[in-house]
Amino acid sequence: MKTKVGVLVMSYGTPESLDQVEAYYTHIRRGNAPSPEQLKELKDRYEAIVGGVFPLRQNTDRQVQNLQETLNRENRNPDIEFVCYQGLKHAKPFIEDGVEAMVQDGIRAAVGVVLAPHYSVMSVGTYIKRAQAKAQELDLAISFVESYYLHPKLIKTLTERVNAKLALFEEAGAKRDEVRVLFSAHSLPERILAMGDPYVEQLMATSQAVADKAGITNWQFTWQSAGRTAEPWLGPDILDTMHSLKEEQVEYVLAAPVGFVSDHLEVLYDLDIEAQALAKELDMRFQRIDSLNSDPLYMETLSDVIIDQWKKGWGHNGAKVT
Repeated sequence: MKTKVGVLVMSYGTPESLDQVEAYYTHIRRGNAPSPEQLKELKDRYEAIVGGVFPLRQNTDRQVQNLQETLNRENRNPDIEFVCYQGLKHAKPFIEDGVEAMVQDGIRAAVGVVLAPHYSVMSVGTYIKRAQAKAQELDLAISFVESYYLHPKLIKTLTERVNAKLALFEEAGAKRDEVRVLFSAHSLPERILAMGDPYVEQLMATSQAVADKAGITNWQFTWQSAGRTAEPWLGPDILDTMHSLKEEQVEYVLAAPVGFVSDHLEVLYDLDIEAQALAKELDMRFQRIDSLNSDPLYMETLSDVIIDQWKKGWGHNGAKVT
């Protein structure tokens, strides 16, 4: 009989319907309900993207299912079966629900991974902290993949996406080196810099690796989707960067949001609608690379790091997992 190993697949989460947007937004705001104006703005954004809110959640569900299939195909241990559980930060099933479901299914040891390649104590770190707390409460041995930002398969599939869109620019008459590639990620509060947080360094390493593999030198890094709080966030924002590029007389822009792995609001609205609209206003040709979503190489990246973490064999309490 095979031993079942739980895999807690964590991500930010999204509402399943427009009716759930208010509860979702309230959870993000730590229990403080949004104003009617704030709620309307968020609902309008969901309604503006193709298909509305529903494909976002379906995409995450598909990732979890495809990852489980990839894990059990790639796993070379005939005595082990990996079973994936979803744990979301701001929607059901919450991270704690995923941990509890594993325990209820009789799983005694697990690996946790976040659908984000780059570590920050303010992003991936918060997922791990919540999962650890619940696992300790329920006596589940769990260890975590913290980052995988330079995994060769991740770099390969990102590079393929950059090259594919650069080829489209070339087909339209632009020279490859005329296209400014903007690597980007979700902004975080600037105070992470004073904390020695690795987030920025890891993102720069991913961007450099993709640029090197694609053979491009005309690139820079920018930020997007900053929170609306009083404290300063990492910048410049991609919209400000695009204004600067206009002054440089840059005509062709390729957005490469390497900090995101899925089609969700920060990609489908912030880039495909907001940045695209600005590009038209500035008379720029603007495209973005396709998101990884359930790309086989991305699934293999996750599978590799999860299996490697499992082989290390250490649970949250330092006891050897056998």
